[in-house]
Amino acid sequence: MSFSVGIVGLPNVGKSTLFKALTRIKVDIAPYPFTTIHPNVGVVQVPDERLQKVAEIIKPEKITPTIIEFVDVAGLVKGAHKGEGLGNQFLAQIRNCDAILEIVRGFEDQNVEHVTGEINPEKDIEIIKIELLMKDLETIDGLLAKLEKEIKDKKTIKKIELVKRIKDWVSQEKMISEFQLGEEEKSEIKEYQFLTSKPILYILNSDGVTKELPIQFKYLAMNLKDEEGFSELSQKDKEELGAQSKLDQLILNCYNILDLITFYTVAGGKETRAWTLKKGLTAPEAGGVVHTDFKEKFIRAEVINWQKLAEASAWKQAQEKGWLKLVGKEYVVQDGDVIEFKI
Repeated sequence: MSFSVGIVGLPNVGKSTLFKALTRIKVDIAPYPFTTIHPNVGVVQVPDERLQKVAEIIKPEKITPTIIEFVDVAGLVKGAHKGEGLGNQFLAQIRNCDAILEIVRGFEDQNVEHVTGEINPEKDIEIIKIELLMKDLETIDGLLAKLEKEIKDKKTIKKIELVKRIKDWVSQEKMISEFQLGEEEKSEIKEYQFLTSKPILYILNSDGVTKELPIQFKYLAMNLKDEEGFSELSQKDKEELGAQSKLDQLILNCYNILDLITFYTVAGGKETRAWTLKKGLTAPEAGGVVHTDFKEKFIRAEVINWQKLAEASAWKQAQEKGWLKLVGKEYVVQDGDVIEFKI
């Protein structure tokens, strides 16, 4: 299971620069709006020291990390929900992403145009927020019109009431992610992929010279131009220069806002592999991520925390010490579990 994060923001805030730094894929970067017309898509390995530690113990033929997909989306402008700029294309692209990575500009550069004419991160965030909300309202209105044509059984009536409650909330310029919904209600609306229901991580693209801005959101400050330069250096050059990158921190933050964990499999010593799983899922559901048979034919699983495995220094020794826990269908997988499925 991999997941997708859409890199969004106004034009010329550093979206493509970040994408290039993360993926090392060459993309068009220019100091004017709408350089990115078609989305750039790249896959990045999730940094994980635990995977390396497990591999040192198992000594497999192959090591496979879990991944994250980044989508560099065209720049958004005010009026996007009405089709301004590349608005409809922009909004359609992020609908398929699991989370939003929003870049806001905090650097001054007369050679790089800012579409609003001023450096104001709060204003930039508000512009994008309104566009996402307006698109969700449009989706909600279309959904209500469709539901009201259907046969009014109890299930449909209940869904109409839920969607109307959400519409009232969104109409107050509030994100769906901030609306208190039960798990059943979240499941009920999941298929509609509302834009403001997605978790957002803000990146303040700062040059380190411009004074820190009073941005009223949780954010990670990065110099994306420097990050692009760091990404082109060898590991040896990075160590010699003492270059400190925040890319690993950014990737892990994306992982965390989606409430995901990592578990590991060892495939009888042939492959040590990291897998992504939603927090709170059971052993059979984790097995289904690896292979459908592991969910459908699940009998039990052997589980050990990666640190206990490291302490044992070998799978066999962990087994001899009685540290491998035999679990059934109800077991909730924990972050850092090493699992061998039995079918």
